[in-house]
Amino acid sequence: MRPFRSTVQRVLKGTAVGLALTQSIVSLAGEVDAPRLLAASGNTADWLTHGRTYDEQRFSPLARIDQSNVAELKLAWFYDFDTTRGQEATPLVIDGVMYVTSAWSKVFALDARTGRELWRFDPQVKRAKAIDACCDVVNRGVAAWGHRVFVGTLDGRLIALDRDTGAPAWSVQTTDPNKRYTITGAPRVIGGKVIIGNGGSEMGVRGYVSAYDADDGRMLWRFHTVPGDPKHGFENAAMERAAKTWRGQWWKYGGGGTVWDSMAYDPQLDLLYIGVGNGSPWNHRIRSNGEGDNLYLSSIVALQPASGEYVWHFQTTPAESWDFTATQHIILADLSIGGRLRKVLMQAPKNGFFYVLDRATGEFIHASNYVNVTWTTGLDPKTGRPHAVPEARYLHEPAMVAPGPLGAHNWYPMSFSPQTRLVYIPALDASGYYQHDDDFQWGERTLNTGLAVSRDAANARTVAEAAKSKGGAMLLAWDPIAQREMWRVNHERAGNGGVLTTGGKLVFQGTADGLFNAYAADTGARLWSHDVQNAILGGPVTFELDGEQYVAALAGIGGVAATSAAGGPQSRSAFGRVVAFKLGAKAKLPPLPSYSPRRRPGGKRDFR
Repeated sequence: MRPFRSTVQRVLKGTAVGLALTQSIVSLAGEVDAPRLLAASGNTADWLTHGRTYDEQRFSPLARIDQSNVAELKLAWFYDFDTTRGQEATPLVIDGVMYVTSAWSKVFALDARTGRELWRFDPQVKRAKAIDACCDVVNRGVAAWGHRVFVGTLDGRLIALDRDTGAPAWSVQTTDPNKRYTITGAPRVIGGKVIIGNGGSEMGVRGYVSAYDADDGRMLWRFHTVPGDPKHGFENAAMERAAKTWRGQWWKYGGGGTVWDSMAYDPQLDLLYIGVGNGSPWNHRIRSNGEGDNLYLSSIVALQPASGEYVWHFQTTPAESWDFTATQHIILADLSIGGRLRKVLMQAPKNGFFYVLDRATGEFIHASNYVNVTWTTGLDPKTGRPHAVPEARYLHEPAMVAPGPLGAHNWYPMSFSPQTRLVYIPALDASGYYQHDDDFQWGERTLNTGLAVSRDAANARTVAEAAKSKGGAMLLAWDPIAQREMWRVNHERAGNGGVLTTGGKLVFQGTADGLFNAYAADTGARLWSHDVQNAILGGPVTFELDGEQYVAALAGIGGVAATSAAGGPQSRSAFGRVVAFKLGAKAKLPPLPSYSPRRRPGGKRDFR
């Protein structure tokens, strides 16, 4: 692969032909503003924001590709990255240009019709920063506003790039560089405010989400998700209330609660919803003396996007002690429940329950477990508060608990189809081993979970038949109104990708074995499959250009999937890539390399 001689590199740089080709495409690009984003649901040509629309449904009304002709879907083009690390991004498509990120927070602009590179931007993240990333040096995408795209970098910067050239307009450091914060999630933009969170709960940080002015990068507000040291006072009333739910000296461990992935926005209510992560350390007994709910860990929090002011919260896992984050995908929809049309928020977090909340007030409507769950005997039907199983807290002896730390549903985005009224979840039915670390000491360069390293699973107490969790990965079609499974497709291994639904009554999902699949949204029947030579992890997108519908996704094993998909596609294509499909296309992928892509010729390990 060619070396980077500068931060921004244009194709055919220095030639009049190359510059003219690039400008001929990007000069057609229009502004991304509030009216355009609010009208995104009816815009089939573009994919303007991370979940396509502010409600994050990941549904497109496009139906040129449907159940009757999806078998004719062929590869239109592909673009290979220059890294073997994990690829988790959801691309944006704006005015015929695809904007996509790869590992190490690099940004690429591609011709969405052909895959030809228009420009690339490398923020030059120092490779030593990888030690601070729990789950690979991944990035989940950019946001767009005006004539710029915005990317959060692994080392905590937020950078605005010109959409025409990839040249940086401004860059701000959103985190303390002396602490182990990272950014892997995609920003969102609301009313000219770029919203960005961060990661690093196990690394001893205090979580927060911030808003920056899209024009000049000024920080406009910041909302912390857990309280700091009380002797320094509290930033607002929400933090003062939260501090009453903590014990001991939690601030010495940071507290955790990072906002590393999910967000959604309701423009009518003018509410921003964020998903909050796990505690630091995981072990509640160490973190908070085994007392208190520890707000706002493992919570969905509603904020006013203009000011960052707290509005309401719902905590999915009080006194979290299993890495049960609530950072998983949030979807907004209007559903008829109990004879009433309700404005709801839906989430399937790691703890194994599918929640439906009133998104105006945070009121619990209902929930049900979508996999085997043993950490609780159930939820209070009025409040949604779980009835905890004492043995599951591993206070006195080890425990096998379901779900395990990978969660029943991790970051892989799900999708809601207004046609079927179903939510499609990349789910995992598995258990995990938990043991209190009697000799816990804080480590500066380790994962601080508070769990013992040695694992004697044979002597662990099996909590409420956790062994019933067979480690099954699946695509699950879930009825959020009746709270029941409608169908499932079982997968061979964990680490399967995000989901897209379309007006053609199709569900698209990539799997850890390197296949890109289309299923019937009503029955789950597999109607199409294509080998892309590497795992698809992130969410696919679809868009329409020149009367043709495209479906695109990123392929590249990495993150947690690299360890949970042993023997899979990590030994196949040399690098991660973008793949795009349309009906009747004729492109072909290159032959597979004769050597393992995780090792360079000569046997040296490749961590690019």
